[in-house]
Amino acid sequence: MSTKPVAIACDHAGFALKTDLLKQLADMGHEVLDLGTNSEDSVDYPDFGFAMAQAIRDGKAGLGVLVCGSGIGISIAANRYPEVRAALIHDALGARMCRQHNDANVICFGGRMIGAETAKDCLKIFLETDFEGGRHGRRVDKLSTPA
Repeated sequence: MSTKPVAIACDHAGFALKTDLLKQLADMGHEVLDLGTNSEDSVDYPDFGFAMAQAIRDGKAGLGVLVCGSGIGISIAANRYPEVRAALIHDALGARMCRQHNDANVICFGGRMIGAETAKDCLKIFLETDFEGGRHGRRVDKLSTPA
């Protein structure tokens, strides 16, 4: 696992869940890089997905957490960058597998789709699970290679 800060960002629809996840990250002792937004005022989710990608690319964060209403749009935005492997997660198995097999470095949630307790459980698993490597390594390498 990375010793770099965990970055977190959301749009207005993810603000409430982001607030819960920020507290959990602090309780777990993680240094956090908060990329916004900081209210429920309407904003555009791509801006925050792009900010996350830049933080990962620039080495300001090792892992990230993104939240929008469904989790779909913000994960698409972040995944436009080859340095990012963002996974939209709904349950504990997904949180574990995205790290073990895909070396996901950003976990995404839908603030309107998942309960806070489930999201917190998934985040904990995500942060505590290592990439298995092996046969998965060559596959993950292909994710960052242009076609």
